[in-house]
Amino acid sequence: MRADDGKSVATTIRPGLPRLTLALGAVSLPERGSMFQQLHNYPIGKNTAPEVVQLCWPRKHNVTPVRRELLIGLDAVIAVKDTPADLPANIRQGLEHGRPGYGLPFCGDNNLLPDRIEEIDPAAMPQALWLTPILGEESDGPRDFATRLTVTIHRLDMTQTRSLLMGPSPRSSTIPAEAWVPVVYP
Repeated sequence: MRADDGKSVATTIRPGLPRLTLALGAVSLPERGSMFQQLHNYPIGKNTAPEVVQLCWPRKHNVTPVRRELLIGLDAVIAVKDTPADLPANIRQGLEHGRPGYGLPFCGDNNLLPDRIEEIDPAAMPQALWLTPILGEESDGPRDFATRLTVTIHRLDMTQTRSLLMGPSPRSSTIPAEAWVPVVYP
């Protein structure tokens, strides 16, 4: 998904990503935990000025402690449709380490990886709380466990990043039509 165009400071999104439609469901709701992490903001990598590296060595310049939240015990389902015909097979190969670029997903941070990923038969879909967009006025009042989820990200122009306010629908083994969210990169 990531690309290095050789010109940008940030890692860009690889062009030509396939369009698909996703639905997310929580089989069980997770606990929420937190941790502290040290972030630094001097440029690192091949384009870093040698004097910056020398001034900062052996420490990091401008370290800022931040609190990060994480989900503990999340049992989730990710359903995919409207994909190119070869995408499901490419994902399977990537999870088996046989295809570069379609490998193990991570949940917001490369230190927070899933414990287990398994493919399930759509006919045996578990009961789940399917996340659906919260659009305008909710007729049933506010929803518990509402959250904002990033759908697509644009690393060079954050005004083009797309996120949706989502909340769980009633538990069902059938994915509600409104739970399907298109993921389209230009």
